Amino acid sequence: MSSRNTVAGNWKMNTSLEEAKALLANLGDAEWNPDTTVIVAPPAPYLAVLAERASDRIGIAAQNCHAQDSGAYTGEWSASMLASAGVKYCILGHSERRALFGETDALIAEKVNACLAAGIVPIYCCGEVKEEREAGTQNQVVGGQVKAALGHLSAEDMAKVIIAYEPVWAIGTGLTASDEQAQEMHAHIRGLVAEMHSMDLAVLIPILYGGSVKPGNAAGLFAQPDVDGGLVGGASLKSADFEAIIQAHG
Repeated sequence: MSSRNTVAGNWKMNTSLEEAKALLANLGDAEWNPDTTVIVAPPAPYLAVLAERASDRIGIAAQNCHAQDSGAYTGEWSASMLASAGVKYCILGHSERRALFGETDALIAEKVNACLAAGIVPIYCCGEVKEEREAGTQNQVVGGQVKAALGHLSAEDMAKVIIAYEPVWAIGTGLTASDEQAQEMHAHIRGLVAEMHSMDLAVLIPILYGGSVKPGNAAGLFAQPDVDGGLVGGASLKSADFEAIIQAHG
């Protein structure tokens, strides 16, 4: 089971290999609370190289995987391949995968299963778009996503999952959910897990906030009782900013 105190950096389709190595090396020299789990998700071509270079303090995540274990799927990679390369985590259901690549809740559920079968921890992303937030339907939207992708899991498997709430309207826009908005949704998600299983399990699940997390807003977000950390995009590409965000966790 992952620590409730978790900060993950999603590098998306950025960096050269040398830049990625430098980011990892800088992070390896940083100091943070030993109770905080730190994860980075570099581009797929660099995963094996960085997994070999990463210290025990830093987990390596993939940004995606295929739902099948092997086969004629040119250009894809499986969860078992990630595990064999030393990858420990995999981001699934990110809004960019949903919007740009047409991934559905049903497909994401299959990927969750594939990761769990391979011993990879899924970092499952959910979140509403601007129109849904303005219509006041964000709880129903996020609840539907969580139940569709994770509702079939046993308590044993659910305990291995990290959930990341990413309001789509705040990703890469500079907008950030207020501390109160983040707390409200995180509490809602934790309540959903409790409904599906138990509150004893729900209180153990890390629920991360993602959406323009920066050094200036991280401490306020992380201080909320149900915000367990962050899934950080652009700021994770700047060593000083990412370190400051990690250290904001106390």
